[in-house]
Amino acid sequence: MQATALIAEDEPLLAAHLHAELQRLWPELRVLATVGDGASALRECLALAPDVVFLDIRMPGMNGLDAAQALAEDWPDGDAAAVGAPPLVVFVTAYDEYAVRAFERAALDYVLKPVQPERLARTCERLREALSRRSTAPDRLEPLVTQLRGLLGIEGEAAEAGVASGVEPLRMIQASAGNTITMIPVDEVLFFESADKYVRVVTADREHLIRLSLRDLLQRLDAQTFWQIHRGTVVRADAIASASRDEAGKLTLRLRGHEARLVVSRLYADRFKGM
Repeated sequence: MQATALIAEDEPLLAAHLHAELQRLWPELRVLATVGDGASALRECLALAPDVVFLDIRMPGMNGLDAAQALAEDWPDGDAAAVGAPPLVVFVTAYDEYAVRAFERAALDYVLKPVQPERLARTCERLREALSRRSTAPDRLEPLVTQLRGLLGIEGEAAEAGVASGVEPLRMIQASAGNTITMIPVDEVLFFESADKYVRVVTADREHLIRLSLRDLLQRLDAQTFWQIHRGTVVRADAIASASRDEAGKLTLRLRGHEARLVVSRLYADRFKGM
């Protein structure tokens, strides 16, 4: 079977060993790229659309679970034949036997470090069978990743945000542009959106860029006032006018006083249930 793969592993020797074993056990498999962090894995998966991705759990920055979660959120919607099926995910882990049982209960495949040829051979056989069915879809991957996160005790980007106890919520944002600093009351912000190394701060009539990660910003916002609705989007709750679903089940928000339409990922859709 002709198939493609991507390896995400921050230890070069382990990545090279995994690549070599895959070439020996599955000669038809073509490794498109090897990267060393979760953000690069996400970017390359979306660009190259491999059939399989091997994700190390522990990587700098975005870990393997976060990368899998983001892949489920960001994979293009539409007919699988038109946009391509999402890659099958295999986690590479150094966790102990207890954690391995967690992986087995979550029905995701995994290989332990250091990679053992016999175990990897079984994984390759499972992948061949799964590729022939192409049964893994983003809406199936996402709840399994969430389950794994809980079983392994790994906090991810989907963790509940909010200011720490005893810390005052952020009231004013200072956005600099050239020699000018604009003071933006947080109460005027409609939504925040990740933009590369910046965050877009959008009000009813303007938008600004601040050099701060969305994750860090979330720790300074009141979680009751600002809701995370996507890995890269946080919206002020009372700015939401309505939420509607299309035929594919995608949830979209309409805001008061702004033309933007914000997409809610499946991970946060439970916030919007009729009462």
